[in-house]
Amino acid sequence: MRDIDPEIMRAAVETAIVTRRSVRGFLPTPVGRETVERLLEVASRAPSGSNMQPWKVHVLSGPALERLKAELLGLHESGAPEAREYDYYPRDWRAPYLDRRRALGWNLFALAGVAKGDREGSARQRGRNYAFFGAPVGMIFTIDRDLGQGSWLDFGTFLQNIMIAARGHGLDTCPQAALANYPAAVRRQLGIPDTELVLCGMALGVADPDEPTNRLAAEREPVAAFARFHDR
Repeated sequence: MRDIDPEIMRAAVETAIVTRRSVRGFLPTPVGRETVERLLEVASRAPSGSNMQPWKVHVLSGPALERLKAELLGLHESGAPEAREYDYYPRDWRAPYLDRRRALGWNLFALAGVAKGDREGSARQRGRNYAFFGAPVGMIFTIDRDLGQGSWLDFGTFLQNIMIAARGHGLDTCPQAALANYPAAVRRQLGIPDTELVLCGMALGVADPDEPTNRLAAEREPVAAFARFHDR
């Protein structure tokens, strides 16, 4: 591999990271299988304890994606109870996490035109998760149930790699824990064995510039708020 100017590399990497966002509206522009395979190949360079590589991916497009969308959205609209198989969020919310969650939710719903107290509007917006926000490619991620917490940490680095690599192809993503809310339906649609846990999903495609919610800019805490430097 030829040498790459460090400044060019730094700028490219940092740009990919800081322009990553959770896109909630996509254009129908197709994303070729070759591109998705390349993203997954690059992402698989993520580190994992003892090189276990715990990630498993189901890539959906076309009729397969439409079938899964229809079933998940139908469950959501029918009021079927969610049955995620693990706790993604804390059972008891507290500051500062609850404050950040509320701020993000209020800002998102405001952009979507959902007023406070509009339960139907809120449900419709949440339901867009199950349509993968209109993305032409959806991914479902699973992990073997008998693996430890370290493998879950490793899986996170793999997911981040996909999202950053997608930016290099001019694509955007939305990681979606909500797609694990109805694991039985996902497992049935995709032939996933009971030995695997449905972890999350991800939408992939070209961001719709006219989608209001894509203007959402989630705030980040300054480094001084979360990092301590020990040098004495």
